Parts: sequence; structure tokens; C-alpha cells
Amino acid sequence: MTIKAGDKLPETTFTKPTENGPEAVPSTDFFAGRKVALFSVPGAFTPTCSAKHLPGFIDKADELKAKGVDEIACTAVNDVFVMGAWGKGAGAEGKVTMLADGNGDFANAVGLTMDGSKFGLGTRGQRFSMIVDNGVVTELNVEQPGEFKVSTAEHMLGQL
Repeated sequence: MTIKAGDKLPETTFTKPTENGPEAVPSTDFFAGRKVALFSVPGAFTPTCSAKHLPGFIDKADELKAKGVDEIACTAVNDVFVMGAWGKGAGAEGKVTMLADGNGDFANAVGLTMDGSKFGLGTRGQRFSMIVDNGVVTELNVEQPGEFKVSTAEHMLGQL
């Protein structure tokens, strides 16, 4: 079943790249007591994700934080090392936290997976964004296949 606005996020564990190596991040801890702008991409270094999605949130980070967002996070079904390299190469440090969902546990738990096997990607997370307030989804924006409209930083700014 797909998560919806008003639902509490399920308990899963992300992995975050740090200077000291991979760090396990329980979802309940990450989202507790604050407002998080979370967006999911089908894959690090893929065309739309690299050219538009991540850069949009990097560019709008200050505006999102000015509207009450405590942290901006990007997740993808990629390993922590790929997420770390992608974030570093894109200039996300200090603006967007990269959260690896290496086994797709989070994407599966929120019911937002997609089949990317046609492109050699296997099961991935869909392109979406959500505003999470103290662990509860207050806004959920899921893209239709091949689209890039409602999961953007600009769209999210209009929701805050």
C-alpha cells in the first residue's frame, strides 16, 4: 500500500555517507522532531536526476529552509558510496543530505517502487518528494512515469 499524507513513515534504516565512512540512520531518528523535505530519485547520476532534480534542491535550499524546513534529504536505491560521490560532485554538501536506500527497504516500505529493469536498473524508488513533519507525511508528490513536475523544489516551495 502506498503511503499518503497523514501517515507516519515506517521504520527503516538509511545509510549516510560521512567523513568516517557509512553511517546507519534509522528513519525514526532522522525525521523525529523536525520538518524534512525529502525527495527520491530513480538513480544517482541518471540524466534528469543529475541535471534537474538534485540541482534544483541545492539551488533552492536556502528558500526551503526560510520556509521552515530543517533539513533537505535525497534518497535513491543506490549504495552509500555512489550517493556520497554523487552528492559531492553535485555540490550538495551542507545543503542536501544524501541517504542511501541500498536495498530499497524505504522505497518498498512506503509503496513507491518502480521496475527499472527495462533500463538495467532493477527495482528502484519512484521519483517523488514529500514533506515530513516529525515523522508524519504532510505532503506527498509522486511523479507519473517519465514526468518531472510535482517532485521539484519549486513545487515544494509552493506547498510550504
